[in-house]
Amino acid sequence: MNAGATVVGIDLPGLSISEAFQALQLSPEGDRICLLRGDVCDRTTLLTLRDQCLKDYGIPDVLVNNAGIDQPPGPATTYRLEDVPWEVCQKVFEVNTLGAFQVAQIFGAPMAEAGRGSIINIGSLYGSVSPDKRLYEHLKADPPFLKPPAYGASKAALANLTRYLATHWGPSGVRVNILSPGGVLGRQDETFKQKFCDRVPLGRMANLSDLVGPLVFLASDASAYVTGTELKVDGGFTAW
Repeated sequence: MNAGATVVGIDLPGLSISEAFQALQLSPEGDRICLLRGDVCDRTTLLTLRDQCLKDYGIPDVLVNNAGIDQPPGPATTYRLEDVPWEVCQKVFEVNTLGAFQVAQIFGAPMAEAGRGSIINIGSLYGSVSPDKRLYEHLKADPPFLKPPAYGASKAALANLTRYLATHWGPSGVRVNILSPGGVLGRQDETFKQKFCDRVPLGRMANLSDLVGPLVFLASDASAYVTGTELKVDGGFTAW
């Protein structure tokens, strides 16, 4: 919105609206933000939402694929690696990878027909490196906390899918890139934050504001000759 865009978000039905989103709606630019309800795994609903967007706003200039399933460190259902259920892994891939592909199919096709557009998939540093289990050893859980193995695998698959779509739609003028954040500061416990920051060359976790500039860059004509690329915003985490 601050970059001049009209933003249409899609979130699951029944979920409450975050305070940050409510603040945007109440801001002076609140008439340029809209929330629709849908599921990235529900093709029928996505087609309906696509048609509604085309009618109300026209062909999108930018698509950001941000839906994903993750498990942050903290109290949660945990498994030993050999006991991770098939269904848990399957759902992660359905949303993180196949869901992103389906959204790109449905909303990217009109962009390709128009001969323009930027698709930005949201990846993760764990698409490039494995989680360091030492970051979580202090958490009290039995079995010990385990970062979901399907999470990083799904993000690595999304990076390859990004390259596929970039080469496929490049001749149609649609750029496709992946933005891969490092650890983003949230409600993590202090021990985890200290361990993580010690592992980052810049010595801190990312703030949400750190992701804005890179996202706007990939969305705008400032990156007109950039496609099929992974932009890592991880404070140097993956450099070690």
